[in-house]
Amino acid sequence: MDKILIFTVLKHYYKEKRILSRSELVKMVQALGSHLWAQCLTWESFVYLGAMIHSSCSSDPEIRRHSAMTRSAMQSLDRHLWRSRITNKTKLHLYRVFTLPIGLMLYGSECWAINKADIQRIDAVDQWCLRRVPDTHWHDCVRNADIRRITNQPPLSSIIKSRHLTFFGDLA
Repeated sequence: MDKILIFTVLKHYYKEKRILSRSELVKMVQALGSHLWAQCLTWESFVYLGAMIHSSCSSDPEIRRHSAMTRSAMQSLDRHLWRSRITNKTKLHLYRVFTLPIGLMLYGSECWAINKADIQRIDAVDQWCLRRVPDTHWHDCVRNADIRRITNQPPLSSIIKSRHLTFFGDLA
């Protein structure tokens, strides 16, 4: 039998909710032969429901992906929002409401397995974003602690840790 015909038949049986007999299924698999198994594809990583699934089972690629998306979003809003005449309070509120939770840095963070290097990477991206809110540049020589005090924003790693504990509390 032709491979396309077999898949069409299987699709038809699935739509009709008809159960194939064992002999029919064996005939179809034999007709496909070794090509069925030889054409099995593997991926190193893929995105499923907004989360990156990586073959290493590490959260590092997912954290890097979210960091890149966050930086891109902040840079796209740089001229129109972060460098505008809007008050810092309103900018900070927009940062907390739109940038953090909606798919950028906190989406799916409850499931990340985080190590020390990941925490430093997350806090570096968070600090970079927070410097955009009061329109502070690196050559202004403003310390990170001063930016945290001005924005009154806790480190993103502590927010993620609290979300881990909340998620664990829901499971336990």
